[in-house]
Amino acid sequence: MNRPYILVTNDDGISAPGINALVTQLRKIGDIAVVAPDSERSAVGHAITLSDPIRVSNFDKNGLWKGYAVSGTPADCVKIAVGALLERRPDLVVSGINLGSNAGINVIYSGTVSAATEGTILGIPSIAISLTTYTEPNFDYAAKFATKLAKVVLKRKLPEKTLLNVNIPNVPEEEIRGVQITRQGMANFAEHFDKRIDPRKRVYYWMDGEKEEIEMADDIDDEVIKKNMISITPIKYDLTNYKSIDNLKTWLPEFNLNE
Repeated sequence: MNRPYILVTNDDGISAPGINALVTQLRKIGDIAVVAPDSERSAVGHAITLSDPIRVSNFDKNGLWKGYAVSGTPADCVKIAVGALLERRPDLVVSGINLGSNAGINVIYSGTVSAATEGTILGIPSIAISLTTYTEPNFDYAAKFATKLAKVVLKRKLPEKTLLNVNIPNVPEEEIRGVQITRQGMANFAEHFDKRIDPRKRVYYWMDGEKEEIEMADDIDDEVIKKNMISITPIKYDLTNYKSIDNLKTWLPEFNLNE
């Protein structure tokens, strides 16, 4: 029986330590193909490259593994991997391990989540993995859990148009208190722009912000992470608000196109 064929990608770039940890663990359960951005592409969302060529170069991780470095976005990486680069269709797409959480409204901006979304659009079971810290990351346990989850997804599959968005606390393995299936919270960022002047006296702005606590409930991603539990959120790319359709239909008589 053939080993599963797993496509690994990210948005932090092919040289990032998170993807190295992920590849090191996933290769224990399957054959790995790595196709990732040639440099960091964080927060690019589901952007794809249309007006420029996408350049691909061979990448060698110090003899440990090989892959393809792509000049485009995370979504580009999955598209070109499946459409042009890989020897066969992957059985699974795993995106990560991202440095920093992807919870709440962050998932809209996340290149990590968008790479997994692109896999789902192409009909491939897909997982996005994030480590919930920006300082002193330890990717070892996150990679081990991602591999355990990958085995389950390969066995059980996923519902149509659905991917898993996974956030893992950056604490020692013995401090992980469990796993919870969650829903996406509505936590947003209160953004501010730091106005600065460069050496040539030109004004520029640097965006920063803090996450707002808009919603607090036991079953949302951000709250579960705070309890040192792993959050697994099933998300889908169908953005239709079905509850609003009937109400909006009542507007139709007001659109008199003959006036």
